Amino acid sequence: MLTVAEALDRAQMLCDAATRAGADAADALYYCHAATSVSMRLGALEDVERSESQDISLRVFVGQRSASVSTADMDASELAGLVERCVAMAREAPEDPYAGLAPGELLFKGALPDLDLDDGSEADPEALRVAALAVEEAARAVTGVTNSEGGSANHSRTRFALVTSHGFAGGYGASGHSLSASVIAGEGAAMQRDYGWHSAHHLSDLETAEDIGTRAGRRAVARLNPGKAPVGKVPVVIDPRVGSSLVGHLLGAIAGPAVARGTSFLLGKEDRQLFDSAIVIRDDPHRLRGLRSRAFDGEGLPTAARDIVAQGRITGWLLDTASAKQLGLAPTGHATRGGGASGVSASNLHLAPGTITPEALMADISEGVYITELIGQGVNPVTGDYSRGASGFLIRDGAIAGPVAEFTIAGNLIDMFAALEPANDLEFRHATNVPTLRIDGMTVASS
Repeated sequence: MLTVAEALDRAQMLCDAATRAGADAADALYYCHAATSVSMRLGALEDVERSESQDISLRVFVGQRSASVSTADMDASELAGLVERCVAMAREAPEDPYAGLAPGELLFKGALPDLDLDDGSEADPEALRVAALAVEEAARAVTGVTNSEGGSANHSRTRFALVTSHGFAGGYGASGHSLSASVIAGEGAAMQRDYGWHSAHHLSDLETAEDIGTRAGRRAVARLNPGKAPVGKVPVVIDPRVGSSLVGHLLGAIAGPAVARGTSFLLGKEDRQLFDSAIVIRDDPHRLRGLRSRAFDGEGLPTAARDIVAQGRITGWLLDTASAKQLGLAPTGHATRGGGASGVSASNLHLAPGTITPEALMADISEGVYITELIGQGVNPVTGDYSRGASGFLIRDGAIAGPVAEFTIAGNLIDMFAALEPANDLEFRHATNVPTLRIDGMTVASS
């Protein structure tokens, strides 16, 4: 794994070589991820795994033609050959009127802020083994847990560096820690499985093994002996651990590439009030220790906090340079980069909490469902039609009444957004965080 400074040097070398070879512009991106994980099952060591992958990608532009190549070989002679191949490929590529680097005047300038993404830790397999054993033991200690799929602990390090030929150079490193357990309750055909997990950049921010494991065990036991969900149009309450997927569907619909292709169900609805006027969804890329925090995007543009939904309305599209050109707009600092063309993504997201507790949120529901798991990918990004398998709990007379399984929930995301009501229990635990959510009028059917 290269240091950030070494990665920036290699990326700069590639960009310089590309312009010398005849490219009009270029950018180079280095990414490396090293991870160590230990898994325990039934108190015994099941697996120890160490992986490390690194990649450097070069993208060049010759007029309106472009090409991208990548390699894991950091040898100087290999990188020199990479440049020649990439420029030759670009000369033969079809013209793209939207190809090009981000506008130079919009590039990030100045010193990068310290977002505290790296705690300086190194992988300790013995400490990981102890943590994996502890999280599994905590889950197995819950009365009713009968078997285990295991506990695991992971440590990772990441390096990222981006250089462009028109003046941007930036990089950062991050550490990662995660802990999880998955256990089974019950016997035979009546068995039920559930899990608990958490991840953080700093080990000091990670939940305890006891909390994670106990949560996994209690969730599995709570799912035993499920009944049938009520059918028809009923109120649906969504647990925070799965409610974030609704924000994901919104992001897909406001992503510039989807809008430019005409494949978003929100196309033509950008001025419409989609949510209740109290709903706010915020993108916060500078949150200290945030799982998706970043000072610059995949094209070297500065990032900034933004309400992507304010007063119930979307505030615009999320744009990289190519989709911004297609739509006649300016890029928004949401580009992501892999080995080739850029994509679009938000950073740390949260849906602002409401004013009432989850208990009050469901207090007037005579019969409904509380969703703790969603299954399948039954969402049409063009129409917004939504249909997914689910499991969870029956709500009867305003309280959780027992587990239910093997049913589907269906609706249209436009209607679902309009009916969405949040509770006040928002916690910042993941990259996308939402409180408990209620949506009235969804169709529930038996699977």
